[in-house]
Amino acid sequence: MGSLRRKWVSDPAFKMFKKVLPPLSSTEKEAMEAGSVWWDGELFSGRPDFTKLHQYPKPTLSAEEQSFMDNELNTLLEMLDDHKIVKEDRDLPEEVWQYLRKERFFSLIISKEYGGRQFSSLANSTIVTKIATRSISAAVSVMVPNSLGPGELLSHYGTQEQKDYWLPRLADGTDIPCFALTGPEAGSDAGGIPDDGIVCYGEHEGKEVLGIRLNWNKRYITLAPVATVLGLAFKMYDPDGLMGDKKELGITCALIPADHKGVEIGERHDPLGLAFMNGPTRGKDVFIPMEWLIGGQDYAGKGWRMLVECLSAGRGISLPALGTAMGHLTARTTGAYSYVRKQFGMSIGKFEGVAESLGRIGGLTYLLEATRTLTTTSLDLKEKPGIVTAIAKYHMTEMARTILNDSMDIHSGRAIQDGPMNYLAAPYLGIPVAITVEGANILTRNLMIFGQGATRCHPYVLKEMEAAANPDEKQGAKEFDNLLFKHIKHAMGNTFGAFGAALTGSRFIKADMSGPTQKYYKDMTRLSRALAVSADIAMATLGGDLKRKEMISARLGDVLAYLYMASAALKKYEDEGRQQQDLDYVHYAVQHCLHNGAKSLQEAFSNYPQKAVGRLLKVIIFPLGNNFAKPSDDLTVKLAESLMTPGAHRDRLTNLCFVGKDENDSVGLMENAFLAMYDIKSLERKLMRAAKEGKVARKGLLMDRLAQALEADVLTQEEVDKIVAADKLRYKAIQVDHFSHDMSEVRTHETSKKSKAKLDSVA
Repeated sequence: MGSLRRKWVSDPAFKMFKKVLPPLSSTEKEAMEAGSVWWDGELFSGRPDFTKLHQYPKPTLSAEEQSFMDNELNTLLEMLDDHKIVKEDRDLPEEVWQYLRKERFFSLIISKEYGGRQFSSLANSTIVTKIATRSISAAVSVMVPNSLGPGELLSHYGTQEQKDYWLPRLADGTDIPCFALTGPEAGSDAGGIPDDGIVCYGEHEGKEVLGIRLNWNKRYITLAPVATVLGLAFKMYDPDGLMGDKKELGITCALIPADHKGVEIGERHDPLGLAFMNGPTRGKDVFIPMEWLIGGQDYAGKGWRMLVECLSAGRGISLPALGTAMGHLTARTTGAYSYVRKQFGMSIGKFEGVAESLGRIGGLTYLLEATRTLTTTSLDLKEKPGIVTAIAKYHMTEMARTILNDSMDIHSGRAIQDGPMNYLAAPYLGIPVAITVEGANILTRNLMIFGQGATRCHPYVLKEMEAAANPDEKQGAKEFDNLLFKHIKHAMGNTFGAFGAALTGSRFIKADMSGPTQKYYKDMTRLSRALAVSADIAMATLGGDLKRKEMISARLGDVLAYLYMASAALKKYEDEGRQQQDLDYVHYAVQHCLHNGAKSLQEAFSNYPQKAVGRLLKVIIFPLGNNFAKPSDDLTVKLAESLMTPGAHRDRLTNLCFVGKDENDSVGLMENAFLAMYDIKSLERKLMRAAKEGKVARKGLLMDRLAQALEADVLTQEEVDKIVAADKLRYKAIQVDHFSHDMSEVRTHETSKKSKAKLDSVA
């Protein structure tokens, strides 16, 4: 029976599979083999085990990490004046640079053995998030040494001698690192790096030694203008066979002191007017000894794998932290502004048009924070989940762009006039930076998430590819036969499961969780099955063409991403003890993900190259149509009202937004005005009732109406004084900056003082 199965089914399928197998470049192959599969594998299986999700550790800072947040970090934040940094100095103040060195902000990931802080990924992410709510320029300056670069590469791959020398110097800030990967001709296509290193003999410290003669031209390199040590990625060649028979060794990483002869460094780019250090570096015929390769000569040609495995810090920690910071900042400030800013005698947040954008800010902020902490959990478990971190990088920076646009829209003129009062301008300019680095978002979405995820996360495809690539074809065919029928059984189970769940509205899917979120676990299992079926059919019908059908593969990747983010929201809700006040945010976040995940499937089916296959998939996945609705208007309005209500729920949602204590701090001023205005809510109601009764004018100057209320015994003098004090704060908070004619002098607060004095005299 087995031989007949092989003859009529497995062997023909094996030959076809080898024929349609998408060709992999060497860099793609290394990327595919690097890293690990985590919760993304469960979601791709069609049978996610949600008990496993909730068994992952609850994200918690250690006592040492929390102390650092409460002390050293808050001290740093009080030192930062972002307007001065960006508009005047175009650099961090020298005292800030010195403080960052002294308190080891540049060595959060370096082990204590070498003088670093050895913080968790969660702490690293949390620190960057909070700094970014205060200053994007400072956040980028801190995150880069703790992301992809010399510190991380040395920790993982450096020789003992390299670790002993460099890591203590990086830990105490003696040396500032940068890492040069991107150049004018090679960005997303790292395999196309033209920068080269030729193995040869040369002079070093008065001796002739084996080394590499380097030529490079790099750009967009953060910290390059101030770096004292340069990490460099290049292609290494050995044309004379000085190291062996292999002529082309591949991408290699080296560590070079910035003052080494021939290294050109120090010039700056201007990244959208932000003030973090970013610039080019070049070198021509620069000779370095072989021991300057990271990991030594044994790691020659292994640079791409090293980089892929270490990209998780940038994609999973730093850039998602910037995205999350935008959530914390916009939710807190826009909620406050929507309450204190009034039009037609009413807070603008009460208008449904504003509430729609404000509610979206709240819901996506919850989703951002949930995704941030679930992703750092994977990294703290020592996973290297390339797909999960790519999802976090792409979707979290895109969500940040969405909510910044919403916040700008609500603040209107208050957001577009730059100056010390504007807490949105620098973030608005800064988020495109996060979107374009560590793999531009177009690349990340269209090529990485599904392109690699379909193979890495699928329970059988990668093993089938390995069987097909087995040089022993007979053994490969035997392995393939075993895998094929497991794959068929898996695919049939998911197909019937997806179709049945669609017909019954997921009612008969088992869910271990109970309560108001139980239905979401059932619906997510249904979409997981739908994704598994869609992926199997796409790979079977499109084969190697799937690699080029980027819009189809991107939409299938979106389904995986939305399932991952919905998982994060549900885990956050459980980890935090099912807070009743957070439930509306959970509903919004998960419904947003389910709606967009199902929508992505529909769009993939509608645009399927083989129309009949697309129609078949629609029948299997959506036989009764797509019933995954986006969050309702009522739910959106609830979230908007929640952001305009002080309390523990608002503080939990925005706890990483730094609120300065100075009376002119832009965020602190808006927060104080909001709290003061909310505190007089009942007094404003008294005034409104009096207006309806004819005791007080409906319209007119506030001071005139307060005088009428006082005379009519509607309000006491103490209550009038309270309203006047709150309105002074409100008036000051809604101002925009203005300057002297030559733009050299800020005059905003001077005018605010005059306005305040006028109100005082009236009162």
